Amino acid sequence: MEHTYEYTPVAGGAPIKSWTRGVPVDEKAKVQLTKAAQMPFIFKHVAAMPDVHVGIGATVGSVIPTKGAVIPAAVGVDIGCGMMAARTSLMASDLPDNLAGIRSAFEAAVPHGRSAGRGRRDRGSWGEPPKVVVDAWASLAVRFGNIVAKYPRLKNANTMVHLGTLGTGNHFIELCLDTEQRVWVMLHSGSRGVGNAIGRFFIELAKKDMRKWHINLPDQDLAYFPEGTDHFDDYVEAVEWAQDFAALNRRVMMTHALDALRSEITKPFDAECEAVNCHHNYVTREHHFGENVLVTRKGAVRAAKGTLGIIPGSMGAKSFIVRGLGNAESFDSCSHGAGRVMSRTEAKKLVTLDEHIADTAGVECRKDAGVIDETPKAYKPIEAVMAAQADLVEIVHTLKQVVCVKG
Repeated sequence: MEHTYEYTPVAGGAPIKSWTRGVPVDEKAKVQLTKAAQMPFIFKHVAAMPDVHVGIGATVGSVIPTKGAVIPAAVGVDIGCGMMAARTSLMASDLPDNLAGIRSAFEAAVPHGRSAGRGRRDRGSWGEPPKVVVDAWASLAVRFGNIVAKYPRLKNANTMVHLGTLGTGNHFIELCLDTEQRVWVMLHSGSRGVGNAIGRFFIELAKKDMRKWHINLPDQDLAYFPEGTDHFDDYVEAVEWAQDFAALNRRVMMTHALDALRSEITKPFDAECEAVNCHHNYVTREHHFGENVLVTRKGAVRAAKGTLGIIPGSMGAKSFIVRGLGNAESFDSCSHGAGRVMSRTEAKKLVTLDEHIADTAGVECRKDAGVIDETPKAYKPIEAVMAAQADLVEIVHTLKQVVCVKG
């Protein structure tokens, strides 16, 4: 298949290869990509996915391969954020006509959202973590202790109380149907409060190092740790831990979501048929173009040949289980979703509640003004996004949600 990317040379930097034909790309995102491409340690080129849009520090929907350095803000603060999907043995005909009970069961089983207030428990965390959470945390506790020994400020991040919880923003739990009317459970979340604390701490530390060494950057959010320094090793250790926390967070949530579904549907069902658990905000060591490099995927999914991944649409759109085609030019990557066309603030200003209700017709979900920032119109059309990356992935299953729980 011919390559479908667009090639943009960058003065004084590496080129950008963008899989964005037929999808809108904000000029600010292009500027941000250019700044990243100008960093001296970029390997080969920066790859932009079709869902590309402006992010904090680095562009969401970008793949940044580096040699000898890592940029903490390119990984971001939702370290290890990603998706999990499980196909059940249920069919659409096994579901009740009214799905409100299933939505309520999901909401009761998994803490979600956030409420801040002095002395009061955040409703998005566990008050008394259940045994499955306590046991899961035990598998992470020793390594976290090693990180805290070096950086005591991270000690009081929300750790166990956030394990197995959803969070806010674009994180969700969905009940979906595929084209054969089979029932799936799909969810999206990351490393929660502790990942956020780790991300913010090391982003500031990198900025401090840059000032100390008088290094001028095209954007201070591109502050980096050079390989061979203590901070580089400590960041990689902390980020790998947060990525493991995120994957475990999704597994615990999936367990609780499936239990909730069983409480509403009396018919016994199996849910191990097809489970996929993939990050889309992370850094990892990989081999590309004959060399070992660090690959930072900021809002991008690994799409190595044969690897399964998940590309969700918005709350009213289709989602896709995909199989990677192993395209070397994209560093074996694909998009992580539809990508925003409006910021949260713009969506709240430009989209009416009536439009949101119309665009989520047929989905049992929130229909209030508090969720307008996540409305379907805030996102690029997922079909156009999929068409732009036809040489990165093939579609295995097409899903459409019937229940959506947002934080």
